[in-house]
Amino acid sequence: MNTKKPTLLILAAGMGSRYGGLKQLDPVGPSGETILDYSIYDAMAAGFGKVVFVIRRDFEEEFKQIVGARYEKLITVEYVFQELTTLPDGFAAPAERSKPWGTGHAILMAQEVIQEPFGVINADDFYGRNAYEQLATFLMKSEEPHTHTMVAYKLRNTLSEHGTVSRGVCQTNELGQLLSVEEVTAIAKDGSGAKAEDRNFTGDELVSMNLWGFQPSVFTALENQFRTFLSEKGQEMKSEFYIPFVIDEEIRAKRAQVKVLETDSQWTGVTYREDKPAVQAFIQNLISQAIYPSNLHTQPTI
Repeated sequence: MNTKKPTLLILAAGMGSRYGGLKQLDPVGPSGETILDYSIYDAMAAGFGKVVFVIRRDFEEEFKQIVGARYEKLITVEYVFQELTTLPDGFAAPAERSKPWGTGHAILMAQEVIQEPFGVINADDFYGRNAYEQLATFLMKSEEPHTHTMVAYKLRNTLSEHGTVSRGVCQTNELGQLLSVEEVTAIAKDGSGAKAEDRNFTGDELVSMNLWGFQPSVFTALENQFRTFLSEKGQEMKSEFYIPFVIDEEIRAKRAQVKVLETDSQWTGVTYREDKPAVQAFIQNLISQAIYPSNLHTQPTI
């Protein structure tokens, strides 16, 4: 069993553009808490021992002052940078390209600061306490260097009332191991289920919300596959190197396996502007159940 606490890698390089500036990080809690505050609170309670933020250099100081400073006295915090120009030797980004290289590239940027098992989350997604507990338990118990994990949600627990969403629909085997992740777009809520063009879903389907748990061996896979990606698509303006593609290739080549952990937690996030009141009400309901304190910032763990 691993005795070292796992690390939480937070993909935050898109925060500046996504929110129109870090100062506009929308509070969803009654005392000004953001979704990220709840995520780190849950992760620390579950046993994570370090936080690594993937950010861009153009908002480094602002991010550290507004976001990072909240946590640096509570948990080890490190920063790594995702830039278009951070590429392996022999490769260069097209001069006209402005789109980031994708989640696989973002995770690869943490290779020098993570030597232990680690979880990966999006900075603006609310995953729920149970998801972090399952993830931390798996990472602390797992001793197989090429067995990774993913926390999967029931589709109905990830939909928006205000528009369609894209979700990675998971296929698993009888052992609960991931076989594939199929990206399905334009999924709309439909009664207790969902639909997407000519497909109907019961709502019980397992979907990926980019909540992964990795052994450090994943960095070798990322590095090798990123070189292949750049060779084939590096001169395109919008091609991205997504982590599900990397994992799918590792599974197909039998170099790794992924254990799927199922959670009944409700995922939430602000996909549409109209989602915010529902997220606020959702958080308030958890506070009324005493799952969270009314003021997260006064707690010794946050």
